[in-house]
Amino acid sequence: MLKVVIVGAGQAGAALAAKLRALGHQGEIVMLGDEPAPPYQRPPLSKAYLLGEMEEDRLWLRSPDFWTENRVDLRLGQPVTHLDPVAKSVTVAGEVVTYDALALTTGSTPRHLPASIGGDLAGVYTVRTLADVDAMRGEFQPGRRVIIVGGGYIGLEAAAVASKLGLDVTVLEMAPRILQRVASPETSDHVRALHLAHGVSILESTGLDRLIGTDRVSGALLQDGRNLPADFVIVGVGITPNAHLADNAGLEIDNGIAVNDLGQTSDAAIWAAGDCASFPWAGGKLRLESVGNAIDMAEAVAANILGAGQPYQPKPWFWSDQFDLKLQIAGLNTGYDHIVTRAGEGDAVSFWYYRGDTLLAVDAMNDARAYMVGKRLIEAGKSPAPDAITSTPDLKSLLKA
Repeated sequence: MLKVVIVGAGQAGAALAAKLRALGHQGEIVMLGDEPAPPYQRPPLSKAYLLGEMEEDRLWLRSPDFWTENRVDLRLGQPVTHLDPVAKSVTVAGEVVTYDALALTTGSTPRHLPASIGGDLAGVYTVRTLADVDAMRGEFQPGRRVIIVGGGYIGLEAAAVASKLGLDVTVLEMAPRILQRVASPETSDHVRALHLAHGVSILESTGLDRLIGTDRVSGALLQDGRNLPADFVIVGVGITPNAHLADNAGLEIDNGIAVNDLGQTSDAAIWAAGDCASFPWAGGKLRLESVGNAIDMAEAVAANILGAGQPYQPKPWFWSDQFDLKLQIAGLNTGYDHIVTRAGEGDAVSFWYYRGDTLLAVDAMNDARAYMVGKRLIEAGKSPAPDAITSTPDLKSLLKA
């Protein structure tokens, strides 16, 4: 009977193991996680958990009993150190574990600032794991000064939490605007205005020269010569897929672990899903960093391990919570050439990304209806005329067109 070993006990690994059992797989399942905590949600770490509104056990994706009842051999705090595709085995805690099918759900690692510019000073943090957030929670005291390096979603979510807790917050962004890599100028403007209204200082087109301090960070020297004092620093400058295990084993790497449309790597017995995997998309390779992709791709891979033979079709969706803003994103905006803005009720607004006449994505700000309709339109391959977005009173009617 097929023995499946899963390397990585995060969102994708947990979804894959659960789906295997849901599909009736009776063989052995071993899930190996390098963190000591059971599989947990990451999005609340930089929001509700950091604010103290959520206890650790509410982060868990499943109760501990679930893994036992479903005969998943969950081994925590045990990083895999070696993968041998020829022997079909991995090495963990000095033990060689064999497999019939191997799933790599190794996730990603936040980028750190180099030690040469102060990245190794005490008081410098990243936001990715439970341990990361536990380490920094004591820093969030009213009146303290925090510098956040990076104006992406992780950095801005941390900025919102810090501001809510009464800290003096400065966001540094090297690019001309926050969210430049992932969102339109319209979305950037909306989010920037929100943060400024809550007292967050945002410095765009501003490069960091180095962090200063002897053993602990005390400030930041900017490339324009300014010196900003800080009690601690949060670094949010992106993530890197955890592909080293696969790379060392000789698997194909292409901005992550390269897989085919079934989720198979260059070794037919090894599969990958989630943040670490890049899959075929629009004639190239795409890697998605999202909870939705981690779950959907992992479940597709589980089915394909059992022989379904169904290509993975991503349905991208994302979200971010900042202050009283709930930003919901459907689709991928890559290649857009114009934006259609639709005002909703109250402070709701949505930005619709088009390439020519084709709808690519929607950013919905406190507008769940626009998000829902946009997501369904994109998934159905429908593209309403841009003027219909602004002139149609009931967006739902666009679904019937």
